[in-house]
Amino acid sequence: MSRVDDLISRLAPEGINLKTLGDVGEFIRGNGLQKSDLTDEGTPAIHYGQIHTHYGVWASSTKSFTDPILAKKLRRAKHGDLIIATTSEDNAAVAKATAWIGDSEVAVSGDAYIYRHSLDPRYVAYFFASNHFQSQKTRHISGTKVRRISGSSLAKINIPVPPLEVQREIVRILDQFTQLEAELEAELEAELEARRRQYKHYRENLLATDFARSRSKRLDELFDLRAGKFIAASKIVPNANNVHSVPCYGGGGLRGYVTEPNQRGDLVLIGRQGALCGNVKRACSKFYATEHSVVVTPLDGVDIRWAFHLLTSMNLNQYASKSAQPGLAVGTLNKLVVEVPSLDDQIRVGAILDKFDALVNDLSVGLPAELAARRKQYEYYRDRLLTFEKEPA
Repeated sequence: MSRVDDLISRLAPEGINLKTLGDVGEFIRGNGLQKSDLTDEGTPAIHYGQIHTHYGVWASSTKSFTDPILAKKLRRAKHGDLIIATTSEDNAAVAKATAWIGDSEVAVSGDAYIYRHSLDPRYVAYFFASNHFQSQKTRHISGTKVRRISGSSLAKINIPVPPLEVQREIVRILDQFTQLEAELEAELEAELEARRRQYKHYRENLLATDFARSRSKRLDELFDLRAGKFIAASKIVPNANNVHSVPCYGGGGLRGYVTEPNQRGDLVLIGRQGALCGNVKRACSKFYATEHSVVVTPLDGVDIRWAFHLLTSMNLNQYASKSAQPGLAVGTLNKLVVEVPSLDDQIRVGAILDKFDALVNDLSVGLPAELAARRKQYEYYRDRLLTFEKEPA
């Protein structure tokens, strides 16, 4: 970072001024573009949801397009503008931003803002990802289930404004970090995927072993399976803000947190409806299970760890109903037949597979920890580069 320091010393010897985003630009709300309006050709278009799922710090081409006649009626981002998703289900993703550096204009949906400004576009996009921005935006977020931030609130956030040459040097460094991080993550993800395949291989072989004293049994002979209970959406919050909060699981996994646990821990949970239908999770502390999930309580003679790995291996979504809204019926699950080894063999197999599972998935060990460390290192250097001494008042 010595070149950045040298540039600041030469171009801004008195320090870097802080300005509000409203001082150096304007926020223009997107309009009218729906998911159903997206096409494979036409005028470039970005729907706010794609900012969360597809775009990074900057983009020069779009995933989707829209009809040119419709595009003329829509607000469009120009080269250098930021496109900001202003809604999300969690605070961290609110105001995720992408700098548009493509040559053409791009149509932008509602629930997104176009930020037209006088700074280096990628510098601003990197700032939007920084802890400095995140800590300021939190106090302006509103809403419960859907979290949002307004353009007028974003305009109040302070941004350091070094000389343009300094901004471009910071972008150059962060672009290099980003590329290096992406390459390292690709290598680690490939290794992690190889570990997952290895874990799956050992799991399937261990669970299929022809143990002495094994016997065939229906799931309802091994477990008490029952659907969770309805809970009003108004009682679910995005974060565990209360000391009595417990996770709330639905058909798609973790939905948020509530203060009304209806299940004890050390059970298995199966997604019953939604995108993760058939997904298996082990809950080791108190939790709430909605009607879109199935709570699985092992009966006497069944080891919880073996049960978790068994159910995970069964690809339960194949038994879901073939309807517009696929679902797993408890009655269908009850009738499934599996081979059950003795309790001693269950305990031994469960312990072995728990170690494999931790190596692959536990963020405190192995490759996932290395991935997390790389991301943390990148975030540290990004935030350092975007922190300056202020000009004296």
